[in-house]
Amino acid sequence: MNPYFWILVPLAYLLGSVPMGILVSKAFGGVDPRTSGSRNIGATNVGRTSGKAAGVLTLIGDLLKGAVPVFAAFGLYTEPPFVAAVGLSAFMGHLWPVFLGFRGGKGVATALGAMIVIAPVSTLLSALVFLAAVLFKRYVSLGSMVAAAMLPVFLSFFPASRPYMPMGVIIALLIIIKHKDNIKRLVEGKENKIGGKK
Repeated sequence: MNPYFWILVPLAYLLGSVPMGILVSKAFGGVDPRTSGSRNIGATNVGRTSGKAAGVLTLIGDLLKGAVPVFAAFGLYTEPPFVAAVGLSAFMGHLWPVFLGFRGGKGVATALGAMIVIAPVSTLLSALVFLAAVLFKRYVSLGSMVAAAMLPVFLSFFPASRPYMPMGVIIALLIIIKHKDNIKRLVEGKENKIGGKK
């Protein structure tokens, strides 16, 4: 086992656990995102409850939580299992953060940050699917789930990214599971649309 594994994987988890949405909301004098809107700590809810600037900063922070440890992993040891473990650790830190009693967000931005470093072309294709779904249906949650589901497919297109397909499958499954409440609201016609009533 690579010695860096025992250092970088726990550090990635701790970085992923940093609740950017809550910190940014407090800095902007906004409400705790856990008590308003969808009660999610991610950028979409922070943007709705504390303003667009807070939402953008939360998005950037959550992206960096995934990108920074993966970038460090590539600098230390480029074997896919090691890099994937680091990326998944950061992602799971956001989903189950130790600083919030293991109640976190849905992980879309943190996964995006990790995957854009690992497989930029596949991730870009997945992001385009997200944009198309959101533009067509105006549901961020639906776009996130469809894009996540397509990620392993796009990873399979390129030899360099194929070793990361298991990582893509895990990310896709967990993102969809974390959106279970959104799925219920979508079925009931109660999910928030972009530009719709909050």
